[in-house]
Amino acid sequence: MRKAVVHAVEDVNLVLHRGTVTSVVGESGSGKSTLARMLARLIEPTAGQVLLDGKPAPAGGREYSRLVQLVLQDPFASLNPVHGMRYILGRPLKIHGMAEGVATDDAIKDLLRRVALTPAEQFIEKMPHELSGGQRQRVAIARALAVQPEVLLADEPVSMLDVSIRLGVLNLLADLRDREQLAILYVTHDIASARYLADTIAVMYAGRVVEAGPAVQLTDRPQHPYTQLLLSAAPDPDRAESPSLAGAGSPPSLVNPPSGCRFHPRCPFAMPKCAEQNPPAFQVGPGQTSACWLHEGHTPKTSSTVSATAVEERTTRSIRDTSEG
Repeated sequence: MRKAVVHAVEDVNLVLHRGTVTSVVGESGSGKSTLARMLARLIEPTAGQVLLDGKPAPAGGREYSRLVQLVLQDPFASLNPVHGMRYILGRPLKIHGMAEGVATDDAIKDLLRRVALTPAEQFIEKMPHELSGGQRQRVAIARALAVQPEVLLADEPVSMLDVSIRLGVLNLLADLRDREQLAILYVTHDIASARYLADTIAVMYAGRVVEAGPAVQLTDRPQHPYTQLLLSAAPDPDRAESPSLAGAGSPPSLVNPPSGCRFHPRCPFAMPKCAEQNPPAFQVGPGQTSACWLHEGHTPKTSSTVSATAVEERTTRSIRDTSEG
């Protein structure tokens, strides 16, 4: 019996620049978390390359593991419950020779201050069960910062946090981008938070990038029907009517994906060609591309879409910046 081959990520080219946040947006099963794990070298790609500073990154390379750090989704599972903050933050410092002896405590306190866990003298003595979800995620970020990385991969870092504290963690990531010039990959299913935080957005569907470009430009003028669908479906407490753009069905199985454009079974603008050939990425704006046959040789067909400004307003209303104490 032949084993089914699943290509969870296919033909994805992504460049992460220092001092910028790149967000990968998509539904569950779109391949965005698999992509983050490939960049962390937890999963080896079957084709293509992972480059760091333009050079191939060897699997299991110690220096690569130091320079590229991953922050996972679940802050309650990512910290060992039997160890305190001194051990959790001190261990990477020791392993990579960042600090020794008395200097270790000073380095740990500095890490805690960098992620706004103050007074550091109190937090260094705490156990994981004494921290809130948001505080645990800040510790996970501090642990990643301990080894002086150049790239931070944040896989749904706020999705399991209380709505009232999400904005604080997003603002921390923005501060790290600006202050420490990190290249940050922000993986999320929430296109509104991606617009709030990211400099550029790549929208994934069924393992492929369907649209990419500057965050504000892409959400103000989405060109791919799937991006339009995501924006139209964004929660809006002020909207009484149904979303203006409808897309029937569910994402396809990657065991047996549809031919051609993988979105065509759900697309309200699908043409016969969409089922036959996978579209290339067409240039649809400055730095913006869309993999859709609607853009071939003529002005893209448009539909009534949600204003991304309204999406941003809803985001800042729904994720208030609340102090955790």
